[in-house]
Amino acid sequence: MNAKTVVLNGDRMNYDGRLDYSILSSEVKVYGESVPEQILERIQGFDIVVTKEMPVPGDIIRQFPDSVKLICEAGTGFNNVDLNAAREKGITVCNVPSYSTERVAHTAIMMIMNLSSSMRRQMAMLTRNDHTNFTKCMQVDHVEINAKTLGVIGAGHIGREVIKVAQALGMKILAYNYPPMEDEPGIHFTTLEEVLSQSDYVTLHCPLNDQTRHIINRDTLALMKPGAFIVNTARGALIDEAALIEALQEGRIAGAGLDVQETEPPAEDNPLYTMENVILTAHMGWRGLETRQRLVSLLAGNIKNYLEGNPINVVS
Repeated sequence: MNAKTVVLNGDRMNYDGRLDYSILSSEVKVYGESVPEQILERIQGFDIVVTKEMPVPGDIIRQFPDSVKLICEAGTGFNNVDLNAAREKGITVCNVPSYSTERVAHTAIMMIMNLSSSMRRQMAMLTRNDHTNFTKCMQVDHVEINAKTLGVIGAGHIGREVIKVAQALGMKILAYNYPPMEDEPGIHFTTLEEVLSQSDYVTLHCPLNDQTRHIINRDTLALMKPGAFIVNTARGALIDEAALIEALQEGRIAGAGLDVQETEPPAEDNPLYTMENVILTAHMGWRGLETRQRLVSLLAGNIKNYLEGNPINVVS
């Protein structure tokens, strides 16, 4: 079956020009970026709309032409698409939940290992031409992660991959998940409060929704150990950023690794840029070339299966 597909913000995935969108369907139109005012004009006559972490609000979806049958979120999260409005219009919404599992999990592990070695501080010292780590005793903290406790909030695809690697490194695992899960070999599922209060490292891998927004806030940060670190490679708004900055500045937790931020990119005056107990990266977890190529391939598979009436990962 032929289908016409429009990609509304292709540059978000194909910023280096190395991806081939032509595999998505028989006819594909790609826009580098689209602002909300352009969406309705650009989707006219198309069957399938593809977006990547781009807000598609309900008032716009309710005006979609009848030709649109499928919205593909090119990623794991679908909080940017108004699912209720899509449901009202009879439009199917699907995502690609597992394309970046390993890469994002490895980013979280990278953050944990770098935080354990104060790597951010070490690199900052070199930038200042401070070589005293080489001539005196080590000037920064450097600790083992084996036998330390890792708290995992969200035991989905990525959380499970993090657990697998962390266990190989000899870490103990506490996990919080909703809905609750039973203990498994090497994994103790417990309350959020216990995960936060007992963990040396906490890593976030839950979706962003009304229940999880600011799940890490002043109250929950207060439960963490002063020497604990928090890592977020999921969605920035899982953390109340102002509360986190305050806790970091006051030394109430030891540090943070943030591949996602509440506002992306952060404002130029955001203190997180210059804090030596923070590793800040630009939502890089999904951006590896192999990861992005896999994403486009899985998108094409979703579209093909939808057109042929086969199961896809439907979220609405």
